[in-house]
Amino acid sequence: MSDFTSGFWPIYISVLTLASIAGTWIFLKKQTTRRLAPGEKAELMEHTWDGDLQDFNNPLPRWWLGLFYGTMIFALVYLALWPGLGNFAGLLKWTSLGEYEAEVKAAEAKFGPVYADFMKQDIATVAADPDARAIGKHLFLTYCSQCHGSDAAGARGFPNLTDSDWLYGGDPDTIKATLTDGRSGVMPALGAALGPQGTREVANYVLSLSGRKHDAALAAAGKPKFEQNCAACHTPAGTGMQALGAPDLTDKVWLYGGSEATVIETITKGRNGVMPAMTQTLGTTSNRDAKLHLLAAYVYGLSRQDGAAPQQGSAAE
Repeated sequence: MSDFTSGFWPIYISVLTLASIAGTWIFLKKQTTRRLAPGEKAELMEHTWDGDLQDFNNPLPRWWLGLFYGTMIFALVYLALWPGLGNFAGLLKWTSLGEYEAEVKAAEAKFGPVYADFMKQDIATVAADPDARAIGKHLFLTYCSQCHGSDAAGARGFPNLTDSDWLYGGDPDTIKATLTDGRSGVMPALGAALGPQGTREVANYVLSLSGRKHDAALAAAGKPKFEQNCAACHTPAGTGMQALGAPDLTDKVWLYGGSEATVIETITKGRNGVMPAMTQTLGTTSNRDAKLHLLAAYVYGLSRQDGAAPQQGSAAE
């Protein structure tokens, strides 16, 4: 790819573009200079179809030629005003980056005062404001719905944000920290350490913690193995640890699924979950902090009755 960054290619593209336009003009002019003399009939071509369908060598209509020449004139004017000839920036000096920055500046000027008012309020207060929720919803649909769904109910591997189950905590400050810095959750693969039988035993013990169908004998055998290999993150009682993002195994919320086969897969291969930092997504605009504030308030309100959001339950269960 380094070959395409040399100074040769902009020149090559410019010459090829202008030569194509000039060549088309010359070819068209050469083919349309002759007009029929008064009373002269057009040449009959040798081809005949269906017995009586004939083709005459008539000159092209002048209106059609005018349109064709007009497109080439338009192309030359366009290439002179806007970028299109290699490194030539065009007389108007237009760039897509400049267009984007102008739109961002206009949006910031329009919404800046609105954001400033919400920044003076805490997240819980903002979450209860209908106007703030409407703005937060638009931000959520733009930046978050690709993973969590437009209804925020999540999917396999993506947490449901409308229930009361939180991997890292659901208080306003923690939610804002999650959005700002992102999260990286790692469940190590334990298949090699436990072996197939040990993995199945631990899986059944994990299922027993939430009252799911399990084999009691396997669960009993899996308990000491769980305490030895899993309790450091999930705690001996299996209630999880929000400081590490280790899920509570005693509830009925399952991020990847709660069947025996899925739990065995999780223990054997491990899991890697990444929540990207919204500071990277939102860029460096002056309203970035306000958008994070409104997003945090919207997510905070999703799992609360005063936010008119669905209650307990998980789409990933």
